[in-house]
Amino acid sequence: MGVRPGYKQTEVGIIPKDWEVRQLGELATFVTSGSRGWAQFYAENGAVFIRSQNVRDSRLVFEDIRYVAPPPGAEGNRTKVLFNDVLITITGNSVGNVAVVAHQFEQAYISQHVGLVRLRDPAAGPYICRYLSPNSPGNPQILASQSGQSKPGLNLQNLRDFWIAVPPTTKESVAIAEALSDVDGLLAALDRLIAKKRDLKQATMQQLLTGQTRLPGFHGAWEVKRLGDVVDTDPENLGSDTPTNFSFNYIALEDVDHGFLQSYSEQVFANAPSRARRKLRTNDVLVSTVRPNLQSHLLFNGKMGDWVCSTGFCVVRCRAGVTSPGFVFFHLFAELVSGQIETLLTGSNYPAINSGDVRNLQIPFPDFVEQTAIAEVLSDMDAELAALAQRREKTRLLKQAMMQELLTGRTRLI
Repeated sequence: MGVRPGYKQTEVGIIPKDWEVRQLGELATFVTSGSRGWAQFYAENGAVFIRSQNVRDSRLVFEDIRYVAPPPGAEGNRTKVLFNDVLITITGNSVGNVAVVAHQFEQAYISQHVGLVRLRDPAAGPYICRYLSPNSPGNPQILASQSGQSKPGLNLQNLRDFWIAVPPTTKESVAIAEALSDVDGLLAALDRLIAKKRDLKQATMQQLLTGQTRLPGFHGAWEVKRLGDVVDTDPENLGSDTPTNFSFNYIALEDVDHGFLQSYSEQVFANAPSRARRKLRTNDVLVSTVRPNLQSHLLFNGKMGDWVCSTGFCVVRCRAGVTSPGFVFFHLFAELVSGQIETLLTGSNYPAINSGDVRNLQIPFPDFVEQTAIAEVLSDMDAELAALAQRREKTRLLKQAMMQELLTGRTRLI
């Protein structure tokens, strides 16, 4: 396939004819890394000390940043971090983490595990960071430079040798970086909103599932009941007389994550895993009994076909008009039930419970109608969270597409 008019083939692939390909060392005044021995100077205040774990996808993460008190006389022989410096993790960088310094620090230094690139044109820092960051056109160079090593790592010459596709003007490189930064801002805003909605849901669960807050129109006392007295557990199982050619969809423990079915496999009984035994029906609640603290529980929504789950789940089947599947399911993530499960695990060498433990869980129950109403409120909140998660995923995919378009010049902003 030929190169379309206005573009050329280069060391980094096809780029516009008016773009250049330069090595990072050519674009920098110097490339360096931090000095060893600074860990002994950790203190409550002083200079910012940037370590490899603070360098993430195009940004610095400050949650775990350290401060150092520089030793006497050391200030002059350490490279201070400046605004728009590009930082690259050079030890254990299996995904190619890069960041640009977006803050004007009064005094900041890097550890020996972080490489620093100071550019001749500091304004190009955000663009070069984007070009080398994960999922970008330049990132494979970081990964390839570490291949064959038992512990992924880079040296400073690796950094100098990286090829960069450079737009003809700083104005264009700045525009590209700003466009991608805007999408990052949207992703960050969605992350904050999702976290806020999750906290709100958790608080709502605590209020509604314990009767501390009642939905309008509901009155009357609640009664604490043993779960096994109001549900059936493991009601249907595949026996030895199951036809060998019986086919079904199988849910293993690893297929479920915090209430969501992530995957499943198609099985035939003759070749199925030995744990594939518990038959499922619509609205069965799957309670993870192996590592239940991970909360890999599921409300099964009754997909087409025959379904079976692992014996690592206790299958809870609610009784019509007595117990609401949603009400029981949400209790598995609330403090009252999760606390009981944690108590069962205390002192255990292997984090597991059994179906008998599930039957013995104590849960406060209102009447069936109120149970159903509470479950509907919490289900609506789950649906809102799922919609936000889907929106975030679409935005993440949009960002990846934009990176491929903008950082190769296939789409021009200027």
